[in-house]
Amino acid sequence: MRKFVCERIAVPWSEIQLPSQQWLLLRKFVCERIAVPWSEIELHRSPRGRAKSAMAGRLLLRKFVCERIAVPWSEIQLARSPRGKPYLVLPEVGRLLLRKFVCERIAVPWSEIQLARSPRGKPYLVLPEATTTHTPPLSREAQRWSFNISHQGEYAVLAAEQGLQVGVDVMKTTMPGSSSVSQFFRIMTRQFTEYEWSVIQSSGSERQQLAAFYRHWALKESFIKAIGTGLGFNLQRAEFHLSPQPVTEEQGQHRTMMHLDEEEEHSWRFEECLLDADHHVAVALGLHSPPPAGQPRCPSPPPPTAFTHLTFGDLIAQATPLSEEDPAYWDGFQSKGEAPQRQSSRAPSE
Repeated sequence: MRKFVCERIAVPWSEIQLPSQQWLLLRKFVCERIAVPWSEIELHRSPRGRAKSAMAGRLLLRKFVCERIAVPWSEIQLARSPRGKPYLVLPEVGRLLLRKFVCERIAVPWSEIQLARSPRGKPYLVLPEATTTHTPPLSREAQRWSFNISHQGEYAVLAAEQGLQVGVDVMKTTMPGSSSVSQFFRIMTRQFTEYEWSVIQSSGSERQQLAAFYRHWALKESFIKAIGTGLGFNLQRAEFHLSPQPVTEEQGQHRTMMHLDEEEEHSWRFEECLLDADHHVAVALGLHSPPPAGQPRCPSPPPPTAFTHLTFGDLIAQATPLSEEDPAYWDGFQSKGEAPQRQSSRAPSE
């Protein structure tokens, strides 16, 4: 019973000793009213048995990220390193990439940027209204921007284009954690066509086969993210025929072709590059509707655009606070004493 409550209802083991309904109500309140993600909530009991939060430091960090880095409270995701140091997780960095792009390329002030997600999870810009903001309505050119983000390994990436559907995916070539390469491939058999598997498994060493596997996977994911269909799409419907030239860190490629439902697809193009030896990126660019018969495929491909490496300082260079700094909040936090030690419930010996 305790195992079920801990794993399925996400109540920490140490909290299950009390009536779980009370703790669930408390966690629900903290999650909904204080906007702390469920997995970050920590509750304890005081020496007198009163429930209290152990999240003051985390709330202070979230307040700093919200006010000084200008990330909306509901978008903040924090984690801890193996040594306990807090940091922003990669999805958070992806959101900062989006905000930087919107601020610099679409000219929406940082503090007025509103991002949302479609029902299928694809990010989009909520257009500002001239009646409620100092910013004029976006031009038609600005409204034609599409963008997408991805993160894995040591990178978060953003791709954007005007007038086209955009999807991007970054994959890190890693050895399977708990199985051999052959067992891993057997588990993933249904994700690729026979032709794709023949290309993957004829790539050379196990490391090279994994690199080919993740290259194909990034291509498929970039297409799925561009059309916004999510996990319901049958990956075998999209078969990729790779560019004959290899992808290197110095030179990207844009000659990979996709066959959709066994027919060559002319309304999409795919750009590929390596961020380093282990991280492969694929960008899908597609027309919003198929071209008329006889028309050329998706706009004539220029050389693939190289990704620009940004530091955290670059990401927040134009960030503006979402609210005024509140020194009293820090003063109040700093004045609090250390949490008292839990008192023993046993009476002292005579």
